[in-house]
Amino acid sequence: MLRRRRTIEVKSPGQLEAMRAAGIIVAKTLALISAAAKPGVSTAELDALAEQTIRDAGAVPSFKGYHGFPASICASVNEQIVHGIPSRGAVLADGDLISVDCGAILDGWHGDSAVTLAVGSVALEDLALSKATKNAMWAGVKAAVPGGRLTDISHAVETAATQAGDFGQIIEYGGHGIGREMHMEPFLPNVGKPGKGPRLEVGVTLAIEPMLTRGTNKTVELDDGWTVITADGSRAAHWEHTVAITADGPWVLTEPAQ
Repeated sequence: MLRRRRTIEVKSPGQLEAMRAAGIIVAKTLALISAAAKPGVSTAELDALAEQTIRDAGAVPSFKGYHGFPASICASVNEQIVHGIPSRGAVLADGDLISVDCGAILDGWHGDSAVTLAVGSVALEDLALSKATKNAMWAGVKAAVPGGRLTDISHAVETAATQAGDFGQIIEYGGHGIGREMHMEPFLPNVGKPGKGPRLEVGVTLAIEPMLTRGTNKTVELDDGWTVITADGSRAAHWEHTVAITADGPWVLTEPAQ
């Protein structure tokens, strides 16, 4: 029996510009959340700020209602890796580490990005964790060039993370294609040997998002059906950008506007 190849959406220059417009909204939203994430602020308050900012820009939050997700951002604190649900009871304290994942849809096109934020005075080990995760993301971005293979990005992320220190590298979750939908083909692992997977073509857009921990790479999903935590309670970090592959190299669509 023949197997159908899963197609990867390729965007035109105009469609990339449309995705960039969505990405700018995400970048602005995350900048405002970064400024607001202080001790005493609840993750529900951050969520309300995100939704208001996105809607005021004429866009729609990607996450709200996605497979039943109840909020406009994922707010994952300390041992929470991804998909944390904002709540009034989750009040940030001095020393917390929080990753905020945010998405917006503008004119049918998605932008998706995540940052990890230090709340107040954070331990040096946690700052090192976040820095290593961010640097691994940027290593993956640099590998997103025409003519390469998908796992060239995976290998770049893994290599940067390994060289940064003894961090747990999350392999159950990873990056993804993005465009008219938030999650599209291909799945992008954060570990792997180079030179495998689909060829990277001009016009392909990917969300590159490594997740590292200070301990295990084993994960547990909580009973809420969303929040993913480290199995040993160690702290986690998560960084993400939406990136387009162009003839001139990677174009980060969710960077702040200049």
